[in-house]
Amino acid sequence: MKITEIRIHLRGEERLKAFASVTFDNSFVVRNMKVVDGGKGLFLCMPSRKLPDGTHKDMVHPINQEFREYLETNVIQAYKDEIAKNADCAIVTDNECDEDA
Repeated sequence: MKITEIRIHLRGEERLKAFASVTFDNSFVVRNMKVVDGGKGLFLCMPSRKLPDGTHKDMVHPINQEFREYLETNVIQAYKDEIAKNADCAIVTDNECDEDA
């Protein structure tokens, strides 16, 4: 299974840095993954739902460590690329960077 598209939606919060939507094989999309800034750096959280007892349960998740690392590496790189793109947009005086808005 290959990642064919990653969309990053930046957030301005202290720990929650972005939401990500990831498309696999141009056929299946997973939305609401979270890029979170933890004590040891950025990491990827899977979409989850809150259970009646107050705990959260992942709705989807990688089955093995190899795929988890592949997914996290690619999403975090896409996040960093989006940050860099937005930094470039901050210095543009016209609406060149508003294409994705």
